Amino acid sequence: EEMRRIILESGITSVDDSNWKEPQKKVRRQELEIKIGNEHLAFTTEELGSLLQVNNSTDPEGMKTFYYLIQDLKCLILSLINLHFKARPFS
Repeated sequence: EEMRRIILESGITSVDDSNWKEPQKKVRRQELEIKIGNEHLAFTTEELGSLLQVNNSTDPEGMKTFYYLIQDLKCLILSLINLHFKARPFS
């Protein structure tokens, strides 16, 4: 539920990646595929290293939405992994 909330609140469902730079064959890429209900979204772009790269893109607002969503999802996943390894079963 938390992941769904983060995705829906990010506004990524209204972003169009058609103006984003296509990744070259030898360049690293970022892909995000989302399926919520009957809606299916797929985003592909070159790997984003910094906000400077996002701001210099052809669609800075859409790329910022994508960039911050990825950061939020990474944070959630890493927190869950950390919580899993720190959890101690009851004796």
